[in-house]
Amino acid sequence: MNVPVVSARGLQRFYEVKEGFLSKPKILRALSGIDFDLQPGKTLAIVGESGCGKSTLARLVTMIEEPTSGTLIIEGKEVSTSDWAGLRKSVQIVFQDPYGSLNPRHKISDILMEPLVINRPDMPASVREIRAREMLTLVGLRPEHFDRYPHMFSGGQRQRISIARALMLDPKILVLDEPVSALDVSIQSQILNLLVELQDRLGLAYLFISHDLSVVRHFADDVIVMYLGRAVERATKERLFNQPRHPYSKALLSTTPRADPEAKRDRIKLEGELPSPLDNLPGCAFAPRCWLATDACRAQRPKLEGDDHQVACFHPL
Repeated sequence: MNVPVVSARGLQRFYEVKEGFLSKPKILRALSGIDFDLQPGKTLAIVGESGCGKSTLARLVTMIEEPTSGTLIIEGKEVSTSDWAGLRKSVQIVFQDPYGSLNPRHKISDILMEPLVINRPDMPASVREIRAREMLTLVGLRPEHFDRYPHMFSGGQRQRISIARALMLDPKILVLDEPVSALDVSIQSQILNLLVELQDRLGLAYLFISHDLSVVRHFADDVIVMYLGRAVERATKERLFNQPRHPYSKALLSTTPRADPEAKRDRIKLEGELPSPLDNLPGCAFAPRCWLATDACRAQRPKLEGDDHQVACFHPL
């Protein structure tokens, strides 16, 4: 059995929010106890509406922020602030916006070599340049692009550069935070195919953050559905898409576009107010919008339970 490259147990991230000068700070529970294992060469997708905690999880895994509580293990080592510098070489991130993630004042050569300058200062400049040129070719760009500036490239080319930069330190894990959502539809498939090719060639593990379920269906191996900072369903993509068990998952999937215009669609329109993450509700956070909710759902929070297909619901479908 493969050893996970990333494991999380009870991962939480809370923030203090002040509503007024003299008011007592409230606690915003951005992430409330996430468990998962990510295997080498596999893709774990994290899906859900905006504000569900997807990007917060990405920041914790990439050690941009420290968790409030819980355990994060990367390549067999428990993450602590004293180990961040060394472990960050194993985890890199590709951001959503290819325009904002590249410094417009730097040439592509400098952008690619910068991770090596910072993390491997003893490496000769000539070796860094060779490595950067090889990586540029690996992501499908030409040698003459090496000395150009970011504004001279299209969005798809910029995202290729971002991927090349993320690979400069030979990481084992890539966190992909909505990597194609800012690109034209015609370019999205090219970037996704590149990521699949790189995963096969380099054995990378992907933590794929997305709200586009049609992309997740063709790209991921396993899926975690999140709602207001909690995992409400976890399964392989086949199980989740063929038979979603949580009402929220079913509602999400009902809005996913299908290639067959004749296929019957029963779109579920959620009603009711989205609870505030500042409100620590005693029961299921989805209960105010759920058509299956009972008094038990409003009084007690269901646990994520199951073997191959886990669901946090008292009335699973």
